[in-house]
Amino acid sequence: MPELRIHHEKVTPEIAQQLVKICPFGALSYENGRLDISSACKMCRMCVRKGPEGVMEYVADKEPAKAVNKDEWKGVAVFADCSEGKIHPVTFELIGKARELAKVTGQKVYAVMICDGLSAEADKLLALGVDTVYIYDDPMFRFFTNTTYANAFADFVQKVKPSSILVGATNVGRSLAPRVACRFRTGLTADCTALEMKENTDLVQIRPAFGGNIMAQIVTTNTRPQFATVRYKVFSAPQPVDDPTGECIRMNIDPAWEDKRIRVTDFEVKPAVSDISEADTIVAVGRGLKSKDDLEKVQAFADLIGARLACTRPLVEAGWLDATHQIGLSGKTVKPKLIFTFGISGAVQFAAGMKSSDCIIAVNTDKTAPIFDIAHYCIVGDLYEVIDGLTQKIKEA
Repeated sequence: MPELRIHHEKVTPEIAQQLVKICPFGALSYENGRLDISSACKMCRMCVRKGPEGVMEYVADKEPAKAVNKDEWKGVAVFADCSEGKIHPVTFELIGKARELAKVTGQKVYAVMICDGLSAEADKLLALGVDTVYIYDDPMFRFFTNTTYANAFADFVQKVKPSSILVGATNVGRSLAPRVACRFRTGLTADCTALEMKENTDLVQIRPAFGGNIMAQIVTTNTRPQFATVRYKVFSAPQPVDDPTGECIRMNIDPAWEDKRIRVTDFEVKPAVSDISEADTIVAVGRGLKSKDDLEKVQAFADLIGARLACTRPLVEAGWLDATHQIGLSGKTVKPKLIFTFGISGAVQFAAGMKSSDCIIAVNTDKTAPIFDIAHYCIVGDLYEVIDGLTQKIKEA
């Protein structure tokens, strides 16, 4: 493993204090005459580059990682989430993206279904341009259990050897993907907001990092397969192909895959809750709102245009709205046809959850607000005046 090495013989109290100030993560401390590095270190090497020369040293791996034979791993695979007796729509969105990525390398698109009695649903995947659907259909997969599903998934990876695997960031996907990735000692990037493919089959996995302050481009160069999870509504579902030519392959089931330690006997479906991810029109409000009582005005406007009310994280933390209304990295990802944002500055964390909307109308008093960089229509003004004006115009119309 690479490490940072401190040459203590060169450390003076003045140098130590300088290094402590340089570290952006507070990982360096100087106590009792000794400079130490804590687990907060992110190996950014800022102390090496900006600190006094020769005091901090970055020591790389003594033995370079053994490169994988990338020619043995081909194609882009999509995990078809078949929970609750149907294919989750995030699967269709991932197939569209998989086709784009596979086109770069001229390779095929696969889908893997782990289900009980849903083999007929595979036709929906073939219609979207999947080349091969691998089906693991057995009663042991009626209910999701981590180990049982992971055993089947690992069997698919070993036999098909896809270069990249896309998994929806659903409850099932978030639990399953890291377990399978761990079995193959490979990387997994969670909640990607963009994906790109290099001609050498390296998948560029893009996601916000360090609290959303930067967009990190993560590449798994030395291992295969490459795993990435993507939230629902980040990508668009593709149009069906005119003449599907794909095939379905039923895979052999090993009874030993079933985890006998856990037995699910039944499940209860929670009452349906309206999800802002499915809304075609959204009215979102942020810190610009002065008080909780003013939500009534915003809600009235939303009702007038048939929209769902949403918000940013600070309003949830203040207790003004519950978490089901939150848009952003720690909330929901939405892709409505129309979204109004009132009093929202447009931090990366929020923008990542709604920037793919068809039409964004932003209202903010600050003309330099980042939200205006992604909005299609920008209104510099007081949100209360704008809401009142829009309400009046709509009622007159």
